[in-house]
Amino acid sequence: MIIWVICFLSMQDTLIIKAPKKSPFFLRTIVLLFAIVCGVFICTICLKQISTVTKIKFQNIQVIERPSIDSNVIKQLEAQFPTLHYPKPESFSRGECAQNPVRFFAIISMQRSGSGWFETLLNSHINVSSNGEIFSVMDRRKNISTIMQTLERVYNLDWFTSASKNECSAAVGFKWMLNQGLIEHHREIVEYFNHRGVSAIFLFRRNLLRRMVSVLANSYDRSAKILNGTHKSHVHSPEEAAALSSYKPTINSTSLVSDLKEVEMAAARALEYFNSTRHMVLFYEDLVTKCTKLKDVQEFLGLPQRELTSRQVKIHKGSLSDFVNNWDDVNKTLNGTEYENFLRADY
Repeated sequence: MIIWVICFLSMQDTLIIKAPKKSPFFLRTIVLLFAIVCGVFICTICLKQISTVTKIKFQNIQVIERPSIDSNVIKQLEAQFPTLHYPKPESFSRGECAQNPVRFFAIISMQRSGSGWFETLLNSHINVSSNGEIFSVMDRRKNISTIMQTLERVYNLDWFTSASKNECSAAVGFKWMLNQGLIEHHREIVEYFNHRGVSAIFLFRRNLLRRMVSVLANSYDRSAKILNGTHKSHVHSPEEAAALSSYKPTINSTSLVSDLKEVEMAAARALEYFNSTRHMVLFYEDLVTKCTKLKDVQEFLGLPQRELTSRQVKIHKGSLSDFVNNWDDVNKTLNGTEYENFLRADY
């Protein structure tokens, strides 16, 4: 209750009205109520923000941790990350490179398909050891046991050749021709490749007629030894290439189509047998004309990109008609067939 005090001052006949002081208890109550209301409002806003952030985080975790049910996606991811190996060779110590992972590979091809040239390109990489055509020796492929023993030596880094860079190799492999026990024992070899994480690099020629000319010329030189009494399957100078290409083989035109078909089917059969392995398919013609193919190979093997080089020189360079003795017969036989394009294809 507010009491107004009225004072009369007789001397000046003046009326003065004063407002009394407010009660301290009332002011404190007002301040307290205001503080409570502000506190409740602030807490409400904070709780809403915390709830929203928590919900977002929970939803994000659910998305991240949800497994994919698409097996094709899983296979693609596995293909991009090949198995890494840490070999422990018996014949030497890898020393400071013991912790460096190694990838295993095999170049699967046919004779006179460019595999020798391709392997020299790979071996020009400082981190690659490709050990040549190791199963050209019969004793190493006489049965599946000797094949497995040889493979174990290669991939354990206990195989030594001039190409070996064993201590710090990032990729180790060799060349394997289809007619060197590979097809005969393909089931066991495919199982071994999948178990050991071996990547297959298939290398074939599209122009099988050119391959046939190369096979016949190379076979002739084994006995003729044109280069100063020495047989050479690969050369390093234009002069040597010209000397070897001077021989013109005669092709059996009667069986030509069936012979080409047989080679074609052999390649297709190999691809079918090894379809379950991690692999890539290359063609010699693409390696010659497309510089990106070598980059693809290095990526496939998980290697740092390098410029790859080779000293080898192509032997039969130019039109095929210049290297076949009975070209007219061959031309007549293949014209109008599915192999007609072999007559004119060049690179």
